[in-house]
Amino acid sequence: MTPIEIEEIELDLLLESMYKRYGYDFRNYARSSLMRRAKLVVSTTGYKTISDLIPGLMHDRAYFLNLVHHFSITVTEMFRDPKVFLKLRESVFPFLKTHPYIKIWHAGCATGEEVYSLAILLKEAGIYDRCTIFATDFNDSALEVAKEAIYRIDNMKQCLLSYRNAGGVNSFSEYYTADSDSIVLNKELKKNITFANHNLVLDSVFGEMHLILCRNVLIYFNKSLQSKTLELFRESLVPGGFLCIGTKESINFTTVSDDFYTIAEKEKIYRKKYGA
Repeated sequence: MTPIEIEEIELDLLLESMYKRYGYDFRNYARSSLMRRAKLVVSTTGYKTISDLIPGLMHDRAYFLNLVHHFSITVTEMFRDPKVFLKLRESVFPFLKTHPYIKIWHAGCATGEEVYSLAILLKEAGIYDRCTIFATDFNDSALEVAKEAIYRIDNMKQCLLSYRNAGGVNSFSEYYTADSDSIVLNKELKKNITFANHNLVLDSVFGEMHLILCRNVLIYFNKSLQSKTLELFRESLVPGGFLCIGTKESINFTTVSDDFYTIAEKEKIYRKKYGA
């Protein structure tokens, strides 16, 4: 048996242990991504093999949570892919405005920058006060950062540019206070946001939503889990509700492809058909 084949067995055992011990199911995540991350953990912790990670996670929850942190994807930024936010503003917000009460689910919200970006644009569109945003992730550490709404100021120049490209109409400085190395977003942006732990792999329908965003998450799932997650989103949307996924993702050739109209192919925004 080759070293590569042995590593595959070790990874299977690691993922099975995480699932059986704590209920976190990474078994249908993209294999190559998991292998890279497992090897990174091994190299940074001083172990020699992937199977060396198993005893620690079995008996130490803190150790396990640190492993989850390495396996989860928390890369995000304010107004990431600004053209997507601009398209939401132009093509989706007019429909949201027709509802007296608007429910939005941002699944896989990571550390929250994109949730607050959406809140800012909803506020500028005059409909934030009618919105309830449920922002979810399975990574509790990331959720704690999101709840604090304190972010490093390092990439503020890029943030300001992205805000403008997303259709922002005010001075972005209206939405935060700053110190030497961080910005603190205004409390009013938090008032209609509920952060909660939700596992797309294990948990059920989240409610009747008018808009669901899940960007750059499906790309880390295999085909089976992608379809399962998209079915969850379909069942969580009201008829005529909108789904926005990552620009490198698609619902084409999935089990839900016939249940949605395409609103913006490039920006990957879809609308659930009535009767679907």
